[in-house]
Amino acid sequence: MARDEFEKIDEQVEPQEQSTQPGSEKQMNPEPIYDDKDYRGSGKLEGKVALITGGDSGIGRAVAVAYAKEGASIAIAYLDEHEDAKKTIAAIESYGAKAIKFATDVSDVENCNQLIVDIISEFGQLNVLVNNAGKQFPQDDFLAISPDQLMETFSTNIFSMFYLTQAALPHLQKGDSIINTSSVTAYRGAPGLIDYSSTKGAITSFTRSLSANIAEQGIRVNSVAPGPIWTPLIPSTFDAEKVKNQGNDTLMERRGQPSELAPAYVYLASKDSTYVTGQAIHINGGDYISS
Repeated sequence: MARDEFEKIDEQVEPQEQSTQPGSEKQMNPEPIYDDKDYRGSGKLEGKVALITGGDSGIGRAVAVAYAKEGASIAIAYLDEHEDAKKTIAAIESYGAKAIKFATDVSDVENCNQLIVDIISEFGQLNVLVNNAGKQFPQDDFLAISPDQLMETFSTNIFSMFYLTQAALPHLQKGDSIINTSSVTAYRGAPGLIDYSSTKGAITSFTRSLSANIAEQGIRVNSVAPGPIWTPLIPSTFDAEKVKNQGNDTLMERRGQPSELAPAYVYLASKDSTYVTGQAIHINGGDYISS
């Protein structure tokens, strides 16, 4: 998709809000671009099985569709956005890929364990784990960040990665891949998202440390660090004015679309990246990241 088409979509975004997290894609206007019709698969993930958390919408949906184009079978995990999940499954299946959805809260360790059991029962294998589920609760006053908010943010954003990876690891083989969704906020900080940014920093360290821990097994661990991307998390957490201006402060002066991230997740899951582990791919509209 040409750059001017992304810019045109960005200009159509009006101030809007949603009342619950992690938000619904069907309520967004305009809806995010999750399927770049110019992207053509070439069988890079043929025979692979992938689990994508937060796979019902946003980045997760775009990754699922790209994986389907590359020949993977896909399981998506999501909280309770059932209509969004149905649309994602239909999009996956439209490319001839097998797909299954699981409504579950990945902040709970038992749910994570059961999720992996169910996926192995359904597909008989797991090759790519995409840890993508996340929440954020903007709070300008640091003193107002409650213990409950702190626990919910960390439980969803980073504890779930520990739980799922521990459950999945016995089923992964040499050549398989773990991909974690981090954020630009892990590198530059965000004054109104201190707890969220802290979890994303933890994800960066988790990625680097785990990659070293299991390198001998031939399993690669990497991350993608998005900047301002048009996903349901944006209108469900920010006020209408911030939603309208999302991405204006980037060098490209616009927000990114989920489909613009998906090829990075394909790259990290495929043989194209056999010499890449412990790294972060930054997709943020031009922010300079020094590490």
